[in-house]
Amino acid sequence: MIQIDFLSEIIKEQKISLELKDVGMIREKLETLPSITNFAVIISGIRRCGKSTLLHQLLAEKYPDALYINFDDPRLYDFEISDFTKIDKIIIEEGISKVLMFDEIQIIIGWERYIRQKLDEGYKVFVTGSNASLLSRELGTSLTGRHLTKELFPFSYREFCKFKEYEKEEASLIEYMQNGGFPENLTKSYEEVLATLLDDILTRDIAVRYNIRDTKGLKRLTMFLLSNIGNLTSANKLKEPSGINSATTILEYISHLENSYLISLLPIFSHSLKKQAVNPKKIYAIDTGLVSSNVSRLKENAGHKLENLVYNSLRHNYKEIYYHKGVAECDFVIVEKGAVQQVIQVCHTLDSDNRKREIAGLVDAMKTYNLNKGTIVTLSQEDTFILDDGLTIEVVPGFKFLI
Repeated sequence: MIQIDFLSEIIKEQKISLELKDVGMIREKLETLPSITNFAVIISGIRRCGKSTLLHQLLAEKYPDALYINFDDPRLYDFEISDFTKIDKIIIEEGISKVLMFDEIQIIIGWERYIRQKLDEGYKVFVTGSNASLLSRELGTSLTGRHLTKELFPFSYREFCKFKEYEKEEASLIEYMQNGGFPENLTKSYEEVLATLLDDILTRDIAVRYNIRDTKGLKRLTMFLLSNIGNLTSANKLKEPSGINSATTILEYISHLENSYLISLLPIFSHSLKKQAVNPKKIYAIDTGLVSSNVSRLKENAGHKLENLVYNSLRHNYKEIYYHKGVAECDFVIVEKGAVQQVIQVCHTLDSDNRKREIAGLVDAMKTYNLNKGTIVTLSQEDTFILDDGLTIEVVPGFKFLI
């Protein structure tokens, strides 16, 4: 429980503090945020990727009189669901417009019922949160059919180049691959920023929230996954490096890591859900800067980092992404409306040592899914191969593919 005068003061201070800040570089996602009264707009994403800044930009550009509250404020740790009635009183007393913006609202148990009430009253509601599972579970109860979810990621390569005022070329791609796209890290350029971020997520978002006592096992598992981006893995294979003997516990921890947006596991493409479940999955990180800051340089692999960048770029635009495993392996299979639309292979540098293998994997996928065209993404090479059977392979530099 919190006193209404104290709550009112916090809201005013938060709004003033936000207005004093520079809105920063306008995010591409801002243009895609809908403005409707019957649906709550949910902005989800990893910590520190810019969700609060996005709300700030929305405030500045469209809704300067909106009510803004950041619940990830130590002064609001005693806020309970009954205190939402006090927010209603503040809205009336202050004559605030019918636009509400709530940052990290998943901290408040039962928040979705209040949001449903405000939607019924004709309010426009924008909500951010850092945990996909909590948001989806709560949205699936009280807000079924009344919400639109938008995911926000760290800076894309295009945004990175705009922020740093770089040309889109090999040099900027290499720097992006090393430093990633977390705005704060690009501003301060301290590796400690991303090391602290990782620790915060593992401790606050996962260990504390899910009452995990084996924090060392959780961290070992996380570090191993970040050290093996682009590789295949399974719960049983993770027992030894993580020091966790239970495959069930490993799967539970991985679920928490995915829901906190730290990592993604890519399944094999198959129309059989059972086959997808039992086959190994490929590991990807939300940001390659997190990998650089937390993984030993000896374990870094530039080819896998480029592959991770391609995956993150695809994730911006497609919901169904898989890998292919047949006679040979292909990195990405893009599916839309149940049909395979694209197959993509990633290779840092295409040369005489790997050309046959990389093309074989791509061709196997093309023939399997009846496609006449495939793509190989490299760091900087550009070419076109027309094979004897009429299949076309385009080799595309990463800095062109990512834009």
